[in-house]
Formats: sequence, C-alpha cells, structure tokens
Amino acid sequence: MKTTIYLNNEKLISGTSMKDNSEPEQNNMALHACENPELILANREKLATTLQCELNDFVCANQTHSANFHKVTLADKGRGADRIDTAILDTDALYTYEPNIVLSSFTADCVPVIFHNESTGLIGVIHSGWQGTIKEISLKLFEHLKQVEQCDLRDVHVQIGAALSQEKFEVDEDVYLKFKALGYADDFMYYNEESNKYHIDNQQTVKKQCELAGIPASHIKIDPTCTYVSPNGFSYRQDKKSGRHLSFIMRKD
Repeated sequence: MKTTIYLNNEKLISGTSMKDNSEPEQNNMALHACENPELILANREKLATTLQCELNDFVCANQTHSANFHKVTLADKGRGADRIDTAILDTDALYTYEPNIVLSSFTADCVPVIFHNESTGLIGVIHSGWQGTIKEISLKLFEHLKQVEQCDLRDVHVQIGAALSQEKFEVDEDVYLKFKALGYADDFMYYNEESNKYHIDNQQTVKKQCELAGIPASHIKIDPTCTYVSPNGFSYRQDKKSGRHLSFIMRKD
C-alpha cells in the first residue's frame, strides 16, 4: 500500500494514502466515490493497521466544498469510518486535541492541509478545493483557532499535500476573477494566450492564507506531487471518475 508519510515521531503521525494499482480500486479510500464499498473498507483497514490503530479511530466528514469546520470530540470517534451516513455533515475541516483519533480528509486534485501544534496537542485537516480556497476555509479556521481556542499560530506547523499543479489547473475567467478578488493571489496566477485559460497555483494560495493567519512561512511545507501528472495521484480533472486520497493525522497517546 503506497502511503506518503510526512511526519512520524513519538507524538504524531501524518500522511496521505496514494494511488496504488496493486491494491483494490487502486487504493481508493472514498466510500462516496467507489464501485465496491467493501473494497474501500478493506483499504481503510489496511491503512489503520499501518497506523497501528483501528478503523473505528477514524473520523470522516461529508465534504461539500464549504468553509465549515468541526471540533472533533471523543463522541465523534468512528464517524464516517465505515459508513457514509454517520460522517460529519457539510464540513471540510476537522480539528481536535484528542489522542488516538485519525482525522481524515479526502482529495483528488484539491489541496489537503494537515496541521499540528505539538506543544498543545492540536491537530487538524482541511480540504481546500478551489471553492474552499476562495471561501478562505484555511484562513477562517486558523482565525477561529486563534480567537476561540487561544492558539498561538506561531507554533503551528502545516503540511500542504499533493494536489493539482498550477500547470494542470486551467480555469476560465470567472474562476480567475474569484481568486483575484482575494487580493493576495495575483502572484500565483498566469494567463495562457494560446489556450485562453488562466493557470492558478492553489497550493501557494492556501500557503498564503496560512501566512496571513499568522503561521510562519518556515513552518509550511508543500508536497510538489501533481495529482494529475503523477502515476500515484488520483485526479478528478483527468479521469472525472476517480478514487480519492485520504490525508490523515493522529496524535499518539
């Protein structure tokens, strides 16, 4: 099972499951985009074994490209882990201070954001497709953590996962104008006269949102893997019907 591990120490483990042609449904992790749910559960079980935990330790959301986030408690443990109908509704970011919970985010071109504050035990995941980015989901969540949870964002570390590259993220003027309206994304866009398309770097735009919230640039890492180009990437834009990566983080007890 192909998995990119970003962090693995005594306190934390985080990473992203990757496309793997040797696994059922190419290691697809999404119950909402699959052919056989039983195969997806088998893939998730295998990932749980890799993480030395149980499938019931996973928490999943029903992602809707919103700017909504949810503070996960022990009562949420297992939600969406083996059934879609128990997933946290209409939510695209999860955070918790609880140990032994695997926060999960599903992507196929969208930007996955994994973050933690080792000193306080805060962990979280964000699903930021272009719609989530223009709704500023990352910026809004980090502002919430600062104001409501009294989180010192200078101590937060962020991993931006594999996503659609700027070269492959072609959009028309309507989407370009929405990014331009943010006021800070101009450096991450260019116009291709031959195709009459705009190209946007969604990863860099999300990184900028993290910086605007107060996270040091030196604390933000970006996975350069393009989900469209890489044989290990699920790409909705390329395939229209594709599996999903599962980006995760767990604090170890």
